[in-house]
Amino acid sequence: MTTNRTFTMIKPDAVANGHIGAIINDITAAGFKIVAMKYTKLTEETAGQFYAVHAARPFYKDLVSFMSSGPIVAMILEKDNAIEDFRTLIGATNPADAAEGTIRNKYAVSIDANAVHGSDSDENAQIEGDFFFTAAERF
Repeated sequence: MTTNRTFTMIKPDAVANGHIGAIINDITAAGFKIVAMKYTKLTEETAGQFYAVHAARPFYKDLVSFMSSGPIVAMILEKDNAIEDFRTLIGATNPADAAEGTIRNKYAVSIDANAVHGSDSDENAQIEGDFFFTAAERF
C-alpha cells in the first residue's frame, strides 16, 4: 500500500549545529506538509528500540550512542509520492555522495552524522511514525 506520508528525524548532529530551521525550510519548500512534529531526546533504551532492526550489525552500538547523544526533531510529513520524494530531497547516506543541494549535502558532517533520517518504505514510515506519535498527535 503506497501512502502519501513519510517519517523523518533531524538527528543530534544537525540539531547541535543549529540546522533545525534550515532543514525544516528545505522540507516545506519541497512541498511537504508537516503533520506532526516533536522535539525530544532519545534515551539509549528508546534509541535501541527504534533501531532494533540493526541490532546484529556492527555499527548498532555506535548508532544508539549517537542517536541518544542529544535532542532530535521527529516529524511526519505529507506529500504525494512522499517516500521517494523525501529520499531524493535528503540525498545519499554518505554526504560525500549526496547530490548538490540535498539536505545531507548541505548539513551532514559524515556518513554517521548525516543530519536526517528518512523512512525507506511505506511500511517503515508507518512503524517509525507510530514509534513517536499517537494518532491524536497527527494533523
